[in-house]
Amino acid sequence: MKKILIQLDTDLLPSSFDRVVAVDADVDELFSYGGITPENVEPLVHGAIFTRGPQDLENTALFLGGSNTDDAEAVLQKVQNTFFGPMRVSLMFDPNGSVTTAAAAVLSAGQHLDLAQTKSVVLGGTGPVGYRACQLLARAGGEVTLVSRSEAKAAKATEKLNAMGYKGHVTPAGSSNGAEILQLANDAQFLLASGAAGVQFLTTEELKSLSNLKVAIDLNAVPPVGLEGIDVMAKAKTIDDLITYGAIGVGGLKMKIHKAGVRKLFESNSQVLETEALYELGRDFVKH
Repeated sequence: MKKILIQLDTDLLPSSFDRVVAVDADVDELFSYGGITPENVEPLVHGAIFTRGPQDLENTALFLGGSNTDDAEAVLQKVQNTFFGPMRVSLMFDPNGSVTTAAAAVLSAGQHLDLAQTKSVVLGGTGPVGYRACQLLARAGGEVTLVSRSEAKAAKATEKLNAMGYKGHVTPAGSSNGAEILQLANDAQFLLASGAAGVQFLTTEELKSLSNLKVAIDLNAVPPVGLEGIDVMAKAKTIDDLITYGAIGVGGLKMKIHKAGVRKLFESNSQVLETEALYELGRDFVKH
């Protein structure tokens, strides 16, 4: 029986990136739908769960994407509410690549640090990637500072994360300039820049002044990068004893997780691959 992946994208045009990855992950048939909302997704879910018998539903799966993470989360909730009993298929949630990117970034840092004993600072922490990176760092048991230009947004995101009951603790912070970031990151061992494209947080000199910093990852590939001096291709590149990763350096691991997630969907019909599940899946690709 053919493996069918149904791509549900909240954008009008389904992501070509996600389509290419699905093909490279060996799906037999790919059905792509754009403009998905909680109001129009139910018939598509019914089409996925009622066309094959329960014993064959592991051969059908859903991929939920889109550039707006909040919209995608609303669709995710509706999809899960539409399933019932054995009438369900596995699904993967990775809007705008945010989940797999966050997992890859934290896994990369974890190759060099004991995350449970690490103080981390995440810049752009209320964004889709930064938020999930904070989640994974807190899950690992570390101390995390979630930084946003809006202190109110940082506080709201932090409250939600701490309510998840992880071993680690997240602290909110509002910051709009390099001097404030330097103060927040003064005793951090890990710094992750996950802000908007074209936003530079620290200059090379400022980054070098953080004497306690062990690992710095910049997920912005659009000039100017978030942390000046970090090459977008860097993968565990050492600069004056600082281990650095750039966006493309992390991207290789992100792609492995993405493809592995799509393949795993077809192992059963009951999986929900979100932040924690995709992070655990990524462990197979890194050395500890």
